[in-house]
Amino acid sequence: MMPSDEWVIDGLQYCNWSGKIFDQMRASGVVAVHATVSYHENFRDTVSNLIAWNRRFERFADRITPGRTAADIDRARAQGKTAIIFGSQNPASIEDDIGLVDVLHRLGLRFMQLTYNNQSLLAAGCYEAQDAGITRMGREVIAEMNRVGMVVDMSHSGETSTLQAIELSRRPIAITHANPFQWAPVVRNKSEPVLRALGQSGGMLGFSLYPLHLRNGTDCSLEDFCTMVARTAELIGVERIGIGSDLCQDQPDSEVHWMRNGRWSKAPPASAGFAPPPRWFTDNTGFGSLRQGLRAIGFAEVDVGRILHRNWLDFFAASFPPSDGARDGA
Repeated sequence: MMPSDEWVIDGLQYCNWSGKIFDQMRASGVVAVHATVSYHENFRDTVSNLIAWNRRFERFADRITPGRTAADIDRARAQGKTAIIFGSQNPASIEDDIGLVDVLHRLGLRFMQLTYNNQSLLAAGCYEAQDAGITRMGREVIAEMNRVGMVVDMSHSGETSTLQAIELSRRPIAITHANPFQWAPVVRNKSEPVLRALGQSGGMLGFSLYPLHLRNGTDCSLEDFCTMVARTAELIGVERIGIGSDLCQDQPDSEVHWMRNGRWSKAPPASAGFAPPPRWFTDNTGFGSLRQGLRAIGFAEVDVGRILHRNWLDFFAASFPPSDGARDGA
């Protein structure tokens, strides 16, 4: 087990996974990461990605381990490993079959976004001109996700859909990777009414370090980012915030096309590739700089720990178990 409290849980990454990255995680005290395993993949293609992860767990057994419960994360920390928690950034993996929610949960999926930017069968994405809210199927899927212990993630959803998801879900939801719109007015970031509702409902916000979500983009300063974290803590409570870096370390620029366009569009990607990250957070080793920045802006040490790991761990402990009587052996 690490000798100090300086460890990290990251609420979202989509890296080009390698031994180098796993080594950086271990060296930086990253004991758990919510890793994207599908964007626009259907069920079978998502299973193929899970098979690839099983091979990584075999190959890098000394560095990574599956994360399905909060206890798995405690165990990974004690063993000096990183727990990998599966999540989908789109409901494409359940296709039009609500029964696949339970199946994917049994395969390890613990987060699912109800939409990735566009209208889905469940909700409206943040880039749609009209947001009619949670659909009929969306209401059923939210209830099923609550039942099995899969977190509703609204990071890429529209305003109305997000507010309705907060209201409809019997369990607190998460916005795993986004920032306040007031701080950086881009469509993917979240309004003050959404953030207030999220905090009041017991949900979690993971602050994103993806350049397009930052004020001044790549040139965002560490001090400005940490000041934003402090202002949000005042708005919704320090217990409701964490980091969801949205780190896409070592991904080729071609991956942006799949993320943005999937199978639904012939258009070229909106950008030529990934924007450069801020110089103080280029990879998993950047968490040390982030910790120093939070201290410098005035956070007490206990609150730095909450933001960097404790809040996510508490949220996982409450969110991942199936609801009472849902099923045996989960």
